[in-house]
Amino acid sequence: MIDDPGSAAPPPAGDALDLAWMRLAIDQARNAWAVGEVPVGAVLVREGRVLATGYNQPIGGHDPTAHAEIRAMRAAAELLGNYRLVDCDLYVTLEPCVMCAGAIMHARIRRLVFGARDPKTGACGSVVDLMAEQRLNHHTQVTSGVLGDECGTLLSEFFAARRRAARATQPVAHPPAPGIEVRFHDEA
Repeated sequence: MIDDPGSAAPPPAGDALDLAWMRLAIDQARNAWAVGEVPVGAVLVREGRVLATGYNQPIGGHDPTAHAEIRAMRAAAELLGNYRLVDCDLYVTLEPCVMCAGAIMHARIRRLVFGARDPKTGACGSVVDLMAEQRLNHHTQVTSGVLGDECGTLLSEFFAARRRAARATQPVAHPPAPGIEVRFHDEA
């Protein structure tokens, strides 16, 4: 048998769908950025249809739980009238934190697909791996790295812009003019 790179089988349809759903999640992340939130977006899918979307809003909503994943799961649960989101797949631009990973397991999400890894708070393999914890009663299938570079770049650009804006608003310290000595009346 001769290996012919041109005869390689096309990627499974699921891969193309993963890319399409992740692009929608990236659009949601851009919505978060537009309102000053960390750009993380999520899309919840069942049977090839979008049930719900979400993007980060903890700052604007004064709600520490208003992560993209949580908002999408809440909307889907409301739509279905059930907090169990069996047979649903969740696409999110950033690896879920511990809170979101726990909610994903409690909701019985079938599959989690995320883009960029989170080396500071990632709970699906980067810092801890709750999804692989054998003592838990539900195990969500995890696929990581889908459009990971694009998702990571979006976050990097957001934080770079935030740092530039913070530097632009900081007062500039000016050295005293040469030849001028400043003394206060209680100094001798």
